[in-house]
Amino acid sequence: MTLGSKIAWDDTVLPFQLDRSDIRGRVARLDGVLDRILAQHAYPPQIEALVAEMSLLTAMIGQAIKLRWKLSLQVRGDGAARLIATDYYAPSEPGAPGRIRAYASFDEDKLVEGNAFEQIGQGYFAIMLDQGSGTTPYQGITPIAGQSLGGCAETYFAQSEQLPTRFVLSYGTTREAEGDTHWRAGGVMLQLMPKASIPNGDGGSGDGGLLDATDLLDEESGEDWGRANIMLDTVEDLELIGPRVQPTELLVRLFHEEQPRVFDPQSVAFGCSCSPDRVRQSLSIYSARDIAHMTTDEGIVTADCQFCGAHYEFDPETLGFEARRAPDGRA
Repeated sequence: MTLGSKIAWDDTVLPFQLDRSDIRGRVARLDGVLDRILAQHAYPPQIEALVAEMSLLTAMIGQAIKLRWKLSLQVRGDGAARLIATDYYAPSEPGAPGRIRAYASFDEDKLVEGNAFEQIGQGYFAIMLDQGSGTTPYQGITPIAGQSLGGCAETYFAQSEQLPTRFVLSYGTTREAEGDTHWRAGGVMLQLMPKASIPNGDGGSGDGGLLDATDLLDEESGEDWGRANIMLDTVEDLELIGPRVQPTELLVRLFHEEQPRVFDPQSVAFGCSCSPDRVRQSLSIYSARDIAHMTTDEGIVTADCQFCGAHYEFDPETLGFEARRAPDGRA
């Protein structure tokens, strides 16, 4: 694919590399995916913004790693935003889209004046990687810090992965001529390739504090990283969100001196992994007494997926730990 190729960029992640600087990156655009995610709940504007930013981060990070099954991002805080959770599922086959879902739990009484990030308070930012059956899930955690979720992700990559990383993100609503409002988000991710970084053996900054990206650089890679970030600082919100500026055109505008090279884009779609069997399995840890407390006056147990809004109904006799036991009492 060449820089001049014309394709539909909504709900896509475009991988690229800056050959002169040994820097890789992603340009992402989310449109219909965000509308679908946010339509599931009537979130306050500040919470919507957090879900939009988290979804954008998840799409870029999910596409940037060698993922066989699922990447999850999670933020927990003691403010109004108690939980922001996202999942990215790797494409099931070549040419298929990556699937993403997101959900937020919040305390409306704790909402405060200010930007979206201030609704989190104190807490942590976590990245979880599950490569599927036969593998051990990985989890990395960093405290909530900085001024944005993108900043938290940068700290995570510097501290846990020892990779200098930068995110520039933009998101918001647009109003069409018919009066309909739609969410759009766009961003650029830069990451210094591993061969150009200087690992710090103890995973720390040497002074007991959080590791900064500049602690990982030698003189040459530091110059490359600084130059690319100066160029990225010139990007404008409308260039990130589009739709008039294509990602390929944006890369030429920002990094033409760094010899940008692009790869095949990855489409992104809304997708949820919930199913009756998965819900039934999650209820299998409860005793018959617990299941009885969950049973409605109509004699059923109901469950709703917070990610996609799916509604499930079950016969209580088929649920819980006791339902998994054989007639002779053996499990």
